[in-house]
Amino acid sequence: MKRAKGYPLVMAITLMLVAIPSVPAIKSLRSLATFRKVDDYPLYVMHFYGSYGFDEFLEVGTGAQRHLLPSEPGSPDQWACSVFAVLNKDRDLLLGRNFDWFNRPSLLLFTHPSDGFDSVSMVDISYFGFDTEEPSWSDRLGLLDAPYWPFDGMNERGLAVGMMAVPHAEDNQDPQQMTVGSLHAIRLLLDKARSVDEAVSLLQGYNVDFEGGPPLHYLVADAMGNSAVIEFIDGEMSIVPNEGAWQVATNFVISGHSQEEAKGLCRRYATTDKALEQAGGALAPQEAMDLLEDVSQDITMWSVVYNMSSGDISVAMGRDYEQVHEFQLEIRSQ
Repeated sequence: MKRAKGYPLVMAITLMLVAIPSVPAIKSLRSLATFRKVDDYPLYVMHFYGSYGFDEFLEVGTGAQRHLLPSEPGSPDQWACSVFAVLNKDRDLLLGRNFDWFNRPSLLLFTHPSDGFDSVSMVDISYFGFDTEEPSWSDRLGLLDAPYWPFDGMNERGLAVGMMAVPHAEDNQDPQQMTVGSLHAIRLLLDKARSVDEAVSLLQGYNVDFEGGPPLHYLVADAMGNSAVIEFIDGEMSIVPNEGAWQVATNFVISGHSQEEAKGLCRRYATTDKALEQAGGALAPQEAMDLLEDVSQDITMWSVVYNMSSGDISVAMGRDYEQVHEFQLEIRSQ
């Protein structure tokens, strides 16, 4: 695995100061010092240590990440992401995900909060003003907000989640509940949920605001072999649980469609579902990556496989499936 050039002086200062972990500024410096480039796409990796104030954020809520997520109209293949859960308990449990958009700098972010579960997530850091040039030390300060921008991820309890754009999503804006943005909702699940049931319960306690970006639905899976597609229709949350040892979602609203109807609505959905049916919901991680390659497109930014059993993470950038980067998150027992 390639490693970025170090910053010896900064690292030396950081190592001296981390002996005072109660000082937020020191934890921020320690976090930023872990930032490194691992792929020329580019893909970076960073570890975030300590709290990023998410509990405090949830007490006041906010609107969506307005005017930041892409909201341009597009065809189904432009609004294209593919997510699947592999849930046969005789093998490793996996969540595979293609994020299809335009070429953007990306970050694999490990978070280690004091007030939530450890997790790992992929972040499109173009929203922080990054481009293909490696950022300066001062430019990295914006990454202190990166925990609020997960596009998919997995936590230490083996819960994994991916989001996909859909034609419409309408959550009930209950004035008695706090409002979070569509990516904040993913952070909520990664920080707080051990299971699909807990994920659903948590989301039911908040308004999810999609204004300013694409409407979304989510596929959530856990290390106990459960999964569900979570959708928002006419102000109500709709839950579509897995019926077998796998589940698939792409870019159409699944609620209200039979399995056979769903297969006719998206080529990527049909291809993925057929492969998982033939495999009986049992794939090795490399086979899951191969399936992501089969349904990838010219605009696939990243393909990631989260192993909910072992904590392994495999990432391929820009459809370069000859160079798959491997990482690990420690999975803790339930």
